[in-house]
Amino acid sequence: MSFAALAIFSGCFLIGSMLLTWAVLLYLRRKAILDMPNHRSSHAVPTPRGGGLAVTPLLVFMVGAVFLWSGNADLPQWVMLAAAAALGMLSWFDDRHDLSPAIRFACQFVAVIVGVFAIDSPVLQGLVPMWLDRVLVVLAWVWFLNLFNFMDGIDGITGVEAGSIGAGVFALALLMPLPEFIDLGYIGLGILAIMAGFLIWNWHPAKLFLGDVGSVPLGFVLGWLLLELAARGAWMPALILPLYYLVDATFTLMKRGLRGEKVWHAHREHFYQQATQRGMSHAGVSFLIMLANLALILVVFLPTDADVSERLAIAAMIVVLLIAGMKFLPVKTVKTHSP
Repeated sequence: MSFAALAIFSGCFLIGSMLLTWAVLLYLRRKAILDMPNHRSSHAVPTPRGGGLAVTPLLVFMVGAVFLWSGNADLPQWVMLAAAAALGMLSWFDDRHDLSPAIRFACQFVAVIVGVFAIDSPVLQGLVPMWLDRVLVVLAWVWFLNLFNFMDGIDGITGVEAGSIGAGVFALALLMPLPEFIDLGYIGLGILAIMAGFLIWNWHPAKLFLGDVGSVPLGFVLGWLLLELAARGAWMPALILPLYYLVDATFTLMKRGLRGEKVWHAHREHFYQQATQRGMSHAGVSFLIMLANLALILVVFLPTDADVSERLAIAAMIVVLLIAGMKFLPVKTVKTHSP
């Protein structure tokens, strides 16, 4: 695509996301579909929940449009996309009626097992037999879509994280214009545009929340995007771009699991939640995460004489500094308003 075509592509999805989210907001208000504050919440007032009713259809449409444009999608890719849409519908039902964790996890495993066939090459680059590669990918993918859902706890955080990953994938395709990355780059740009439109309504103080109907299919599609990136040889960017989410969610859930707690229950122990409890604003925390994610994108494009271990060490240092900032930066006031 030319620069003008890229601008039109991203502009259409940004404006479409902004307008469709506004329409969904009006619907949620009219139906009084609200997220009510409780002792585990980070928000203080009832707020409409279900912004994913706008984000998920746009996401599925955008990925499908790129599939059609690139001509690279076969039946498994379309089945994967259908699984994303199915997860969105299931999650909307869960938002309204609270499905049991067993049903949620079972459906997620089915969606991922179906979706894994959309990844043609071994993600681990042949280091293990193909059957083991598939098993590990299924486990990693299910974990990623759940951690993405777990981390959706304050205004703006999911839009920032998803948009950052999309921006990183697009930058990779733009600065390394190899044929195998072009279609993934367009998907990354589309995700960035959709999340930018959503953030207009979700930035602190949020007018509405994403809900599982948005965070679960979004995590599913981002998981596929990163795994596909790794399968095409760019495994290091696939690991570095979501590194903060991976560290925060994995460390927190392991800590709670070792204490014998039910890790699928809502809580307020993630590092970003600790920051808001200390008095840092939701906007301040999300902005810190945005800065750290931009730094992680830059790490991906360090000069070629920087080897893999150096890049990973620098990326780990960025995440540690981000977490330290959340825990120790001085704050003055407490502002609460989020999912």
